[in-house]
Amino acid sequence: MDRSWKPNVTVAAVVERDGRFLLVEEETADGLRFNQPAGHLEEGESLIDAAVRETLEETAYRFLPRFLVGIYQWPRPQRDITYLRFAFGGDLGEEVAGRQLDTGIVRAVWMTLDEMRATQARHRSPLILQCAEDWLAGRRYGLDLLRHYD
Repeated sequence: MDRSWKPNVTVAAVVERDGRFLLVEEETADGLRFNQPAGHLEEGESLIDAAVRETLEETAYRFLPRFLVGIYQWPRPQRDITYLRFAFGGDLGEEVAGRQLDTGIVRAVWMTLDEMRATQARHRSPLILQCAEDWLAGRRYGLDLLRHYD
């Protein structure tokens, strides 16, 4: 066993409004792809704070996490990497006027589940559709499930 292996911890925001989910379209090495507002956990940051920060950076909206939707492990053998995603469901707060989006983010877009299924070939990962389906299936876990120690 390789002792240096470790998963990449990521967070994502699952936001549904009027039957549509918030996604971002972003430039990747594989071309333009869709994703939930998502990104990597930074050193010293709580998972919840990371989800709030990533959503702000990628959409210019404040994110108010209410639930944990799920924890997802996605190995990518072709890239020798494993992602461990913590997906949070919640609401959007106010938009931060004039805020620049992260480099590579083209736009925020709202899609129905059917539209998400139709664009699946352009998803950054299979987790995007799974998170939305889990949200619609009623998967909601209290944020008190998580503990962060400074």
